[in-house]
Amino acid sequence: MANIYAVILAAGQGTRMKSKLYKVLHPVCGKPMVQHVVDHIETLDVERIVTIVGHGAELVKEQLGNKSEYALQAEQLGTAHAVQQAESALGNEEGTTLVICGDTPLIRPETMQALLAHHNELNAKATILTAVADNPTGYGRIIRDENGQVSQIVEQKDANDEQKLVTEINTGTYCFDNKALFETLKLVGNDNAQGEYYLPDVIEILQKQGEVVAAYVTPDFNETLGVNDRVALAEAETLMQARIQETHMRNGVTILAPNSTSISADAIIGRDTVLKPGVVIEGKTVIGEDCIIGPNSQITNSTIGERTEIKQSVLTDSVVGNDTAVGPFAHLRPQAQLGNDVKIGNFVEVKKSVIEDDSKVSHLSYIGDAKVGKGVNIGCGSITVNYDGKNKFETVIEDNVFIGCNSNLVAPVTVGAGAFVAAGSTITKDVPAESLAIARARQENKVDYYANKLK
Repeated sequence: MANIYAVILAAGQGTRMKSKLYKVLHPVCGKPMVQHVVDHIETLDVERIVTIVGHGAELVKEQLGNKSEYALQAEQLGTAHAVQQAESALGNEEGTTLVICGDTPLIRPETMQALLAHHNELNAKATILTAVADNPTGYGRIIRDENGQVSQIVEQKDANDEQKLVTEINTGTYCFDNKALFETLKLVGNDNAQGEYYLPDVIEILQKQGEVVAAYVTPDFNETLGVNDRVALAEAETLMQARIQETHMRNGVTILAPNSTSISADAIIGRDTVLKPGVVIEGKTVIGEDCIIGPNSQITNSTIGERTEIKQSVLTDSVVGNDTAVGPFAHLRPQAQLGNDVKIGNFVEVKKSVIEDDSKVSHLSYIGDAKVGKGVNIGCGSITVNYDGKNKFETVIEDNVFIGCNSNLVAPVTVGAGAFVAAGSTITKDVPAESLAIARARQENKVDYYANKLK
């Protein structure tokens, strides 16, 4: 197969989105639309990707980084004009160029591959990805001649009444012989209702020159959805979410309530894991096998081991080991790292802390900036006091320590291995190993206090 290049059209502002965010950066299933497109194209083993940017150019470059080269369309004069901006990068290349819009996140890599294969098989100069629409309003129509060959593409605003009845539509994705593309772009005019330079006009010019122009009809119209407003954005989210969940279910994941579950495009979930209703899995989260997640848990960019249960909790940028229980109503903040067989109970918050194997923080506690060893029991209402109003300090709790309820460990402080901290203590000094630390006022009872108070 000839060298493959790709041009991504991502210069439009997207005014119909009614948003401060540049259109192609709106996320679908947790990933910007244009990132979906680039990730799909990368699976095709392309030589070079050129993204045409305009409004919000710097933000698009920041998102895609070195996955793409960039060309600026300073003035939006139509799709043909947009592709022409890539000429300095690709104009002298030999091969096939895929042109695709940055707001079409649902097109599968398999469909792109089939389009390219059809193009090469027919030795075409241009091949259009088309689809059959129940309601083609708003789409360019594919006009075929008496032999069934593509003769032209007519935009909605330029179509006559007969052409508007055509249901085969242009999806806006094409592949071209690269040299023919950039030579023909110079011939495109703007004599149309919008006064723009349309990329579909390249098709008509090539056809009139006697070149082979082909069309590949995708069997799934939903793949071709272009997102131009919030309604289409919601539709794309629904369609992709269904696709993601079906893949996980066919790979052995149980999803009890698909309609109330949300899984990011980059999530990895092991077999025999069960997702209960209301689960939201975001970012590049990895969940092992035989886990139980939910109900109503939110997990973002976190790694969870095997046979672990997360109940009604929030986890962000955290690592959880095997056979561990979190929740209900726990909060693991960034850089929380739990070992194996750990118990994090209700209303416990962990931040930037390591809690090693077989340790428990069962109720109503805050563990921040701490290193907690193995076999530690931290009683209800205990706090690592890590912040003095200006700086954060670390608490170290070594192996097999018992922290009594309602204890405050004022960092920096170390509790040695096997030590005990009495309930209600405020610890401000290091506790030696295998010692008992008591730091609380001695109880004093005022006899007859109530009766004397009334006198």
